[in-house]
Amino acid sequence: MKVDIDELSPIQRKVSIELPADRVAKEFSHAYRNLGQRVTVKGFRTGKIPRGVLQGIYGEDIKGEVRSHLVEECLAEVVKERDLQIVSRPEVETGEIKEDGEFSFSAVFEIKPAIELKDYLGVEVEKVKVAISEEQIEEALKRLQDGHARLELVEGRDVVQKGDFVTVDFEGTIAGKPFAGGKGENYVLEVGAGHTLPQFEEAVVGLPLGQQQSVPVTYPDNYPNAEIAGKAVDFALTVREIKQKVLPVLDDDFAKDHGEHGSLAELRAAIRQRLEDELKHYQDEDLKEKMISRLIEAHSFSAPPSMVERQTRYLMERYQSQMAGHPGGAEVPAPPMEEARKTFEGRAARQVQATLLVEKIAQAETIEVSDKELQERVDNLARGAGDRAKSLREYYARPDARDDLRAQIAFDRTLSFLLERAKIKEVDAPISTVDATPEKS
Repeated sequence: MKVDIDELSPIQRKVSIELPADRVAKEFSHAYRNLGQRVTVKGFRTGKIPRGVLQGIYGEDIKGEVRSHLVEECLAEVVKERDLQIVSRPEVETGEIKEDGEFSFSAVFEIKPAIELKDYLGVEVEKVKVAISEEQIEEALKRLQDGHARLELVEGRDVVQKGDFVTVDFEGTIAGKPFAGGKGENYVLEVGAGHTLPQFEEAVVGLPLGQQQSVPVTYPDNYPNAEIAGKAVDFALTVREIKQKVLPVLDDDFAKDHGEHGSLAELRAAIRQRLEDELKHYQDEDLKEKMISRLIEAHSFSAPPSMVERQTRYLMERYQSQMAGHPGGAEVPAPPMEEARKTFEGRAARQVQATLLVEKIAQAETIEVSDKELQERVDNLARGAGDRAKSLREYYARPDARDDLRAQIAFDRTLSFLLERAKIKEVDAPISTVDATPEKS
């Protein structure tokens, strides 16, 4: 077997292979022998059918089978012998194949780039100093209070105000004609919360209880629903109920009933601990992202387009799935798919670079994940999956899923290894960073 490998680019190779006639003939003989054991031909016993008869009936099929098998087998041999780390589906071109002649083919594919590691230990990264303030604790406590508020009918007022919870019937028309999704009954709206189009919420303010009013709303050009985007819609609105939110009193009884703590002071302490835990997680994730950025800055290489494309598709599918759960009434319309794809392509390229770099460092430092550790992670995931535990175990029984999970564990472990050896410098955070610290209610 004659093999030539051409470097088309740092991440693309072309393999050309020529096979001698004897190997081709041997493969044809093997194929016809197997065929003779599988098929029946009238007038002949199975396994005793002359090759010439089989050639006349199945000749073209056998050529295709032999061609495919030789390409797959020989390419796999070359990839293994030359340690070519293929990351794309090979584009194969084949010559004519004859039972008594030589056979040649070529394959073009992408490989992982060669990365020369540089100074990845002792990398300098900045850690933003952020502390939990009393104001943040109060805000979290207020959100907990708000989450346990009750709605009561408004008395002594029959006009909608901002902050009210109203139940409305509505019917929209465009130039006098109704449109799909433009009618609703007993729709509950928190006025001013931003859950629907701002113009719609503004139109509700000041409406009287029980009286039908006609209000015009103009939808923006980029509104997700193309049927009403950029158009003026006339809504016939009737307010059925006006309710207001009544907050519970923040005292020890509230802490016992809703916070599962003995006193308000204990509840505040628990909130502080939760916020500090969240802050630590935020800081850890921020450090990881900064470490990845520093590594990418220090190493110049191209991410294979096929890997970037696969990651882009994954990000797009996840994005579309998330958008499906948030239909078109959002205050901020979703960007067009073309615009979203450009954003995801850049993000995917960075993620692929990070994966390749960290994988290379893991190899250099012999950071590995044993089968036992992998199974322990699967067990932990299953314990937290509830009713989905069985399907999760079935999923991770697949070799490709286990490989992906092993790679993720190794990635996280390698980043932790690098951060343990990094030069971390604490810096004061700007006010905007402190205010943006993630909090959960």
